[in-house]
Order: sequence, then C-alpha cells, then structure tokens
Amino acid sequence: MSFSIASAQQDSLAITSENASKKELKEKDYEPYNALAPAKAAFYSAILPGLGQAYNGSYWKIPIAYGGLGTGVYFYLKNDKDYDRYRDAYKNRLAGRPDEFTVDGKQRITTDGLIRAQELFQKNKEISILVTVGVYILNIIDANVEAHLRQFNVDEDLSVKPGLDYDAFSGKTNYGLTLNYRF
Repeated sequence: MSFSIASAQQDSLAITSENASKKELKEKDYEPYNALAPAKAAFYSAILPGLGQAYNGSYWKIPIAYGGLGTGVYFYLKNDKDYDRYRDAYKNRLAGRPDEFTVDGKQRITTDGLIRAQELFQKNKEISILVTVGVYILNIIDANVEAHLRQFNVDEDLSVKPGLDYDAFSGKTNYGLTLNYRF
C-alpha cells in the first residue's frame, strides 16, 4: 500500500513537472508579448511609422514602410510643382503676359491644354495623398496584426506531413497528406 502511494505521488510529480516545463517554455517563448502588445505596437506605429515593426522585431519591414511613405510624398511634391507651373502659365496667359509655354509669340500649349494639365496634376496630387495615407494605415495594421500573431503557439502539435501507407493486402503504397493535432 505504501508502494502505490509513493508511485501515485511520483506520477503526480512527473505530470506536474512536465506541465510546469511546458508552461515555462511557453511563457519563455512569449514573454515579451503580453496582452497589451498589439495595442502597443499599433500605437508605436501611429506615433512613428516603423516603430511598431521594430517593437515586434520585424526590422526588415521598416524600409518598406518608409519607402512607401517616401514614394507618396515624392509624387505629391512633384505633381504640386507641375501643377504650380501650369497654373502660373494659365494666370499669365489670362493677364496677357508671356508664359513659359509661349515661345516667339507662338503657344506651344493651348489655353485648354493648360486647364487640362492643371486638372491632371491636381488629380495626381490627390491620389498621392491617398496612397501616402493608405501606406501609413497599412503600417499601423501590420504592426497590430503581427503582434497578435506572435502570441499564438506554433509548435509540432499541429503539423501537416506527407504520409505513406503500405497496404499489406494489395501490396500497394498509398500516398497522401496527414494533418496531425495533439492535445
């Protein structure tokens, strides 16, 4: 009777230590990511683009975020400069002064062409603003989603592996995929 009590105690200790080691391992793997991590990562990215990615440890995404934001700002400034050029030429033409598109008294671009060019560059400026805001929002969403996904336990308990099954009766081999899930 004392033997069964000792083995029962030993079993409970073995299970407890196994559970504790798995629990410690999970806590150790996910220690920097607590329940507030997604909100923190999104907040950091909202304050300074790329900071949420740095918080998550995805440093390779920071140049992509700044590349997208920089591209949007570059095209906004370029279209704004061209819009101002055509707007000034249009105003000068209406006032009867020479403009940069009139050479030796000949108009290289018609007045209607100047109006269409202004409309085109105005539309391109607005698209550049939308692209820049979109990249900024995607930066925040990416930081938030990645922080959420880092909290999930990814280990060998859930796996997809190729499988071979040898049928002893027919002598044929069957191929397939198996989805293994262990509790």
